[in-house]
Amino acid sequence: MNVSYQWLSEYLDLTGITPEGLADKMSRTGIEVEDVFVPETGLKKIVVGHAVKVEDHPDSDHLHVCQVDIGEEELSQIVCGAPNIATGQKIIVALPGSRITGNTKIKKGKMRGQVSHGMICSLSELGFSEKVVPKKYADGIYVLPSEAVPGESVFSYLAMDDAILDLSITPNRADALSMRGVAYEVGAIYDRKPIFKDFSLNENENEKIEDYIKVAVEDKKDTPFYSMRMIKGVKIAESPMWLQTKLMNAGIRPLNNIVDITNYMLLEYGQPLHAFDYDRLESKTILVRRATTDEQLETLDSESRQLTNETIVITNGEKPVALAGVMGGLGTEIQEDTVNIALESALFEPVSIRKTAKKLDLRSESSSRYEKGINQGSILTASAHAAALMSELAGGSVVSGTAVVSDLYVKDAVVTITLAKLNRSLGTAIQTDEVLSIFNRLGFKVTEKNELFEVSIPPRRWDISIEADLLEEVARIYGYDNLPSTLPVIESTPGELDDKQRLMRHTRHYLEGAGLSQAISYVLTTPQKAEQFLMKESNSTKLDFPMSEDRSTLRMNLISGLLDNVHYNSARKNMDVALYEIGRVFYKREGSLLPIEEEHLAGVLTGSLVDSNWQEKARKVDFFDLKGILEGLFETYGLTEPLTFVTDKNLEGMHPGRTAAIYLGEQSIGFIGQVHPLMAKEYDVKETYIFELNLQPIIEGEKHPTIYAGIPKYPGMTRDMALLVDETITNQQLTELISEKGGKYLRNVRLFDLYQGDKIEEGKKSLAYTLSYLNPTDTLIEEDVTKAFEKVTQALVEQYDAVIR
Repeated sequence: MNVSYQWLSEYLDLTGITPEGLADKMSRTGIEVEDVFVPETGLKKIVVGHAVKVEDHPDSDHLHVCQVDIGEEELSQIVCGAPNIATGQKIIVALPGSRITGNTKIKKGKMRGQVSHGMICSLSELGFSEKVVPKKYADGIYVLPSEAVPGESVFSYLAMDDAILDLSITPNRADALSMRGVAYEVGAIYDRKPIFKDFSLNENENEKIEDYIKVAVEDKKDTPFYSMRMIKGVKIAESPMWLQTKLMNAGIRPLNNIVDITNYMLLEYGQPLHAFDYDRLESKTILVRRATTDEQLETLDSESRQLTNETIVITNGEKPVALAGVMGGLGTEIQEDTVNIALESALFEPVSIRKTAKKLDLRSESSSRYEKGINQGSILTASAHAAALMSELAGGSVVSGTAVVSDLYVKDAVVTITLAKLNRSLGTAIQTDEVLSIFNRLGFKVTEKNELFEVSIPPRRWDISIEADLLEEVARIYGYDNLPSTLPVIESTPGELDDKQRLMRHTRHYLEGAGLSQAISYVLTTPQKAEQFLMKESNSTKLDFPMSEDRSTLRMNLISGLLDNVHYNSARKNMDVALYEIGRVFYKREGSLLPIEEEHLAGVLTGSLVDSNWQEKARKVDFFDLKGILEGLFETYGLTEPLTFVTDKNLEGMHPGRTAAIYLGEQSIGFIGQVHPLMAKEYDVKETYIFELNLQPIIEGEKHPTIYAGIPKYPGMTRDMALLVDETITNQQLTELISEKGGKYLRNVRLFDLYQGDKIEEGKKSLAYTLSYLNPTDTLIEEDVTKAFEKVTQALVEQYDAVIR
């Protein structure tokens, strides 16, 4: 909000207080001042001129040659192209050598043969924004009031010598969205009581409001308070200069005396008002209700708005004539021929106003105040003040009485706090008298007994309702800079990672060492993707008010997000993708309100892990690349239970011949395999391999203790064997049997060859293994290794009918 220093000084004695000092003090007490600027800064030699004579330029169809009195003995000739220039006007003149906005220097010159000593200016050429220039002067020069004296500086007439404070108002301090609210705040800071001039409202007792208008409200929750006044016989005209400059410095465009008065009251009281052309209402009944979905309204910006039942509308009993708290309708706009005014002052439900403004993209000064709250104690006062000004500035007659529908009971709130609580919370030693003084400076009535303060909060400070609010007020006015600096007394506790954090950190380091990069995906996805690659049956968790349908459901897998990332990369010609993600998925039981969160680990490989080079060619990743990464990871976990892979042909979305369930002991903890070609087509990705694990059993699983040992002193031995077995027998079955029968010195079993084809009968396959033996305490004896090896071969022949080759 822009606050005028000169306007503020009408309410408070600001002697000895500079605008810069005031800004600093306000920022230190809770209301940030983003900037202090004086509109005349950078401008010079711009004066009032009197257009004594205006003639058309002899060589132009749009230029005018003007003889202008600028307070000197001789008239100055200035060539002007403004369409609204006329004899007798008081105008803005930039003299030769002056500077206008943009640091543009004005010089003597000629325009089509005619000498021009300066420039006749519009407001935009003095730095005024186009959105605040009065519509009457939007396409031409600005005309000053007749009492302006030629030759005097123009800045005081336009209030450009005023300092403007740009306040950044937070939602909890909406009371400062008015000049009176700011005056109370500044008065509390400097201990100077604001004084507001009384106004006199003279009503015509011969005419009653009941004869002109009646108001009704369909739902008092939507509209707790609604009122109408009548002002008859007004004359629409331009507002006086003092009113126009106050509005322009606040960032509001002057329109006419009636509309400008409603905006003036908005700025002074923070109370939005709306003026209807009474005769264009075509009704004596005003009904406030919710709109229906088939209704439309053409608003003041000449846009036709489609309404919904979320929108509160003002109607003439039948059709909408205004959007409550947001914008009026074009059909009842104040126009040059308006004679009678119906003046609205009301309180509307904040959430509905915000939804309407957001849905229709109609942010206004009124809606921003209704959203944050208004002073309920000044709703009628602002209306009466506006009516008095309309009578004064527009010559209207105020009809006696006010049509009101009210569900409000306005009273002071009472909040208590003790001196001990204040000092304990602030770390201070403030005395009772000082606390009483602070509350008095804030304009709060207070009584004190045995160091207990009972504080009456006026309606203008509706943000204060609990003890903590009083604490903040005392701290602000006492001065945050005056609060003692103390460190909290706490027992120092050294931080360390728990088991879960250590395992997850280790997992990240291992996978990144294996060539995978970490990805972080949205936890919100589509309902369809949320239900893909499920590891257990679950209901989905949907948001009531999602940002979009693509982000409406909590995920139940990590894979869909990783496949989206693969698609994003491949669409940009990055065909080699290796990603992993650690994150939570959300399962939901039938009838449960909240989802169950599980920590999962997932990975995805596509393309190649190794680029082509002089030693080797790039090779496409396959199932065993991903399986090897997982086996290496689990080996580093040191789990006591074995990790096994079991063929799974029924997992939806996965290739039936290249997918395995992952078991830790007897418990299923995840899956690994190739994405089904149809699913890959759906995501628009090439051949892709994935895995997903539930990390919780791994975190909770029993692990071998870490034992460090020296490098063995004694050499080991190896034995190779080749087996011919049925193709239905898996490598895992053979490896488990070899490990079981291999004896105490067997350290490792490695498959180094697999063959099916020529010279191998159909239904059979050949596997070749290397068995590594080691005795860490003594030299191995050939006979011991041979005996252990023979036991293995015998077991393979007996159990799997293997042929040893």
